[in-house]
Amino acid sequence: MVEISIQNDATAPLSAAAILPRLERRSIVLVGMMGVGKSSIGRRLGVRLGVPFVDADAEIEMAAGMSIADIFARHGEASFRSGEARVIARLLDGGPQVLATGGGAVMNADTRAAIKAKGVSIWLNADFDILMRRISKRKNDRPMLQTADPAATLRQLLAEREPFYAQSDLTVQSREVPHEAIVTEIVDGVASFLGAPPHRKAEL
Repeated sequence: MVEISIQNDATAPLSAAAILPRLERRSIVLVGMMGVGKSSIGRRLGVRLGVPFVDADAEIEMAAGMSIADIFARHGEASFRSGEARVIARLLDGGPQVLATGGGAVMNADTRAAIKAKGVSIWLNADFDILMRRISKRKNDRPMLQTADPAATLRQLLAEREPFYAQSDLTVQSREVPHEAIVTEIVDGVASFLGAPPHRKAEL
């Protein structure tokens, strides 16, 4: 796993142009906890690279004909996770693309193996306080946090999931900066990971 630091935005077009030939049919797969910004950052990343953005949770809801909260309520977490694994396996055959996964997707060993084989994985990491602040705005959309103590539940989920997130190819810190800055960071990190040539500044 490589941790990436932010780069000069002027290099982003060069990085983006270098990524697609090396990416081939692979997907750029965003993993991480709810609230890190996988969907909002993923959409911008797709635009930057000129590839489709796909949200696994949205695809699950479309396939099931109901919201994730309703799937949890009616069928339970085990049923949701089984469907989630099938949907992600199908989506990974559709690259190149940017694919945002649900927070618990990497807990499935088959899903982790599929992402490793068919994608470049990026862990969008965020501090606990940032996650709580973002999640509290949409608590009703987070079935895993419908508990008496959401903060304690979030800490438990982080403890369980972070060792699996940490197996990602790259780590980028989600923080309170413009999303375009994080997109640039991801683009440069992926370009470097794929062995793109180093940037050269034009001579004046």
